[in-house]
Amino acid sequence: QVQLVESGGGLVQAGGSLRLSCVVSGRTISNYDMGWFRQAPGKEREFVGDISWSGGTTDYADSVKGRFTISRDNSKNTVYLQMNSLKPEDTAIYICATRLHGLPTYKYWGQGTQVTVSS
Repeated sequence: QVQLVESGGGLVQAGGSLRLSCVVSGRTISNYDMGWFRQAPGKEREFVGDISWSGGTTDYADSVKGRFTISRDNSKNTVYLQMNSLKPEDTAIYICATRLHGLPTYKYWGQGTQVTVSS
């Protein structure tokens, strides 16, 4: 059974940084693209960014480009989301997901970790 567990969320002041981790168990992530999404209260889930199976390609939402960085360590079955220059509008539950490389749909999802940015 594939499980994704996020950690690293918390409360931070605007302008601060956090690093989220997503550990995958049940399968190796070597052949899987990994994505980060977020959902704020009362809003739909939105794409934050993703990283290809090899780590060679990343893509980000315009709202986080230049502030957030996704990386991965396949040997640890872990993907990271480094968030810098955080803003109050970044407040949300951050969720990681995985999909087989080349497929359009994310199949497995974590439960998420709460990030709260105070002004």
